[in-house]
Amino acid sequence: MTDDNDPGPDLREALKVVAVSLKESGIPFALAGGYAVWARGGPEPDHDVDFVVAEDDAPKAAAMLAERGLDVVDPPEDWLFKVYVDTCMVDVLFQTNGVPVTREALAEVEEIEVESVAMPVLSATELIGQKLNALEEHACDFGRQLPVARAVREQVDWDEVRAVTADNPFAAAFLFLLERLGVIEPLG
Repeated sequence: MTDDNDPGPDLREALKVVAVSLKESGIPFALAGGYAVWARGGPEPDHDVDFVVAEDDAPKAAAMLAERGLDVVDPPEDWLFKVYVDTCMVDVLFQTNGVPVTREALAEVEEIEVESVAMPVLSATELIGQKLNALEEHACDFGRQLPVARAVREQVDWDEVRAVTADNPFAAAFLFLLERLGVIEPLG
């Protein structure tokens, strides 16, 4: 029995459509966000799909996706554009946590198979660092982050995460919680 309200199959199809289009275009990219965590063993998201492209390649990527018949929208935020595959939303980010994505950073990304499509996927360390740096006073839901951290904890360089999140007190509190719960080793 399937759940007709489950967005998973449609989101996974949107993920494949955009990934294959980006691959065929030759524009460097990587799967990011919740579906990148899912590809690495985490819980499946239910809202959207995220990719990253280099800031310099964003206009070309948006134009290419539009040429392929996808609905490309420029939202008010100046760090991403949105692509709709039917009713499913795909965010294409060219900045993460206020930092421009570069081609050099994308050149280092490991390629893995996601839903039978080989594609670059951000590392668990990069993903956790981004998620923790996004924590702030108005977006600080540790309950959503805990299953993610637990699922990928063995793939994460926690010292690197501590370093890239050192200026974020919400991230520090979450790392302390992970230590107290025995999810990660306490800082030496």
